[in-house]
Amino acid sequence: MKPGFYTIMAAQFFSSLADNALLIAAIALLLQIDAPQWMTPLLKLFFVVSYVLLAPYVGPFADSMPKGRVMFITNTIKVAGCLLMFYNVHPLAAYALVGLGAAAYSPAKYGILTELLPAEKLVVANGWIEGLTVSSIILGTFVGGALISPTISSLLLSFDLVPQLDTGIDTAPEAAMCVIILFYSLAAIFNLRIPDTGIRYDRRGKHPMVLFRQFQKSFKVLWADPLGQVSLAVTTLFWGAGATLQFIVLKWAETALNMPLNQGALLQGICAIGVAVGAVMAARYIPLRKSLRVILVGVAMGLVVMVMTQVTDKWVAFPLLIIIGGLSGFFVVPMNALLQHRGHVLMSAGQSIAIQNFNENLSVLMMLGLYALLIHLEFHVNTVIILFGSFVTVAMVLVYIRHRSNQTRFNVEARIGHE
Repeated sequence: MKPGFYTIMAAQFFSSLADNALLIAAIALLLQIDAPQWMTPLLKLFFVVSYVLLAPYVGPFADSMPKGRVMFITNTIKVAGCLLMFYNVHPLAAYALVGLGAAAYSPAKYGILTELLPAEKLVVANGWIEGLTVSSIILGTFVGGALISPTISSLLLSFDLVPQLDTGIDTAPEAAMCVIILFYSLAAIFNLRIPDTGIRYDRRGKHPMVLFRQFQKSFKVLWADPLGQVSLAVTTLFWGAGATLQFIVLKWAETALNMPLNQGALLQGICAIGVAVGAVMAARYIPLRKSLRVILVGVAMGLVVMVMTQVTDKWVAFPLLIIIGGLSGFFVVPMNALLQHRGHVLMSAGQSIAIQNFNENLSVLMMLGLYALLIHLEFHVNTVIILFGSFVTVAMVLVYIRHRSNQTRFNVEARIGHE
């Protein structure tokens, strides 16, 4: 791998770590203000809404300048969202601004991989990026849970950098956010050191309607492509399911395992360990040309998720969540790499990632909205898990059937990597 790849990984690690630690701190803020339970999943919903609304514009923005500069600017927007939580801005609104920064960050983060590396390196690169991202999720959830725990938060609140100065930091979530801002600052330092690949794209029109029409055209192109549509369907389903599973695990930990928020956050990290292992195994054993062969692993994941309803012991929960995460990482990394490859072949790097983000986060919005509704209607968490697992299983079976049809009609696997 080129040296610049490792700089990208470092920047992504610290930025993602901060995002995930901030989610736990924001949930703690909601609990602090006695917000209703159904509002908790709306945090993620508000975070991803920018991915959907700004999708036609973040791709051209990511392609308008060197990707490292884009990542620095958008990381700064995340810091601004974090700071808003100090000034009594509702956590949903503040986290929405963090999501705006993340929406513009993502096309640059993934787009630079297709600029920096050849197609045959994309699965390996995605395995490393996904594994590192998941590692940051693990550490981020651990750090977020630790920072709001009574022991660590009391230690942070007792620390006075300038004894004569009243900082106004009086609660555990506020103390946690001070530490989280340090992680964003580390990400910014690495953003500034990401190399300029020298690749420049044709400047698109700046009028919003022109950009929207270009996005709409690219959207149709990617969904019409036999390879693009299957990989896009899988990643769209995965990210919607993954975001929902985050909150299902927290609710399940509270209901079935009697674990408070700071301990339930650790279960998210346990699941993420499995994703990291699956991602590394996919990078090791699944080349780009064989990426479509992992679709049935997604079917297995949906079935295994439903086993959660039978678990009431944390020592059984740990390996189960690792298995669920491992299956997820193993099938999504090759699909992600294939989608990036097709997007790079058919259009610009930033535009293809923006389309991917639009689809994936529209799925997140819909699935989180449905989950929030089920919680509001007081569905038992086991009922939610059965509905969730059944949906994932059926959806992945339908994707597999579509893939087999495309394989018969177009022999799509033979085309991978030859364009």
